[in-house]
Amino acid sequence: MKYKRILFCFLFVVCVLSGSAQSTFQKERAIGVSGGVNFSKVNFVPKVTQNMLVGFNTGVMVRWRTESNLGLQVELNFKQEGWDEKFENVVAEDGTTEDYSSLYYRRKMNYLEVPFLSHIYFGGEKVQFFINLGPQIGFFIGDKEEENLGGVIPNGHENTQHGMDIEKKFEWGLCGGPGIELRTGIGSFLLEGRFFYALGDFYNTRKEDAFSKASSQVISAKLTYLIPF
Repeated sequence: MKYKRILFCFLFVVCVLSGSAQSTFQKERAIGVSGGVNFSKVNFVPKVTQNMLVGFNTGVMVRWRTESNLGLQVELNFKQEGWDEKFENVVAEDGTTEDYSSLYYRRKMNYLEVPFLSHIYFGGEKVQFFINLGPQIGFFIGDKEEENLGGVIPNGHENTQHGMDIEKKFEWGLCGGPGIELRTGIGSFLLEGRFFYALGDFYNTRKEDAFSKASSQVISAKLTYLIPF
């Protein structure tokens, strides 16, 4: 019930703002460039203990504001995602502790991604708030492994994924998040947070395969510069 009330209040505010802006609304097209940082991990089953992997994103976008408080946005981005494995100390049967905290294994996967987003916005002429939501597809174009294991793998740590080729190069899922836009005489400056949840896996996940799930989750923060055309 609480979430229904929050959703109702949000929709009510959007409707009021939409109605009040009908008389002054002008359609707008804009194009721009963006760049930012990604924090990603992979949902593995069986589980692989991880830290967040830090990568980057950059790209271009086109936005159409076709209705008051509503628009469409399409992007073409390059991004890095993947996982950074966490190695913990292991207590041996004789009671001694093996220190593996200095070990690391990272897998950085590069993608070209295309989000198709609904753009909901509200606010004044200079400062506006927005929410972008929609599906996203991506295409794997390469990866890089970084490690210092030297053949040492702690007991109980899953390592099947080490050196394993990416088997499914097409990525798809849902993304979205909030942001703020500053509109100036030389264009618009946007600060946005975004979350991507992959609905597909990049490894085969049949019964006979090593993993029953291997899908990415990415949190992004990005800056965008837009100019109307």
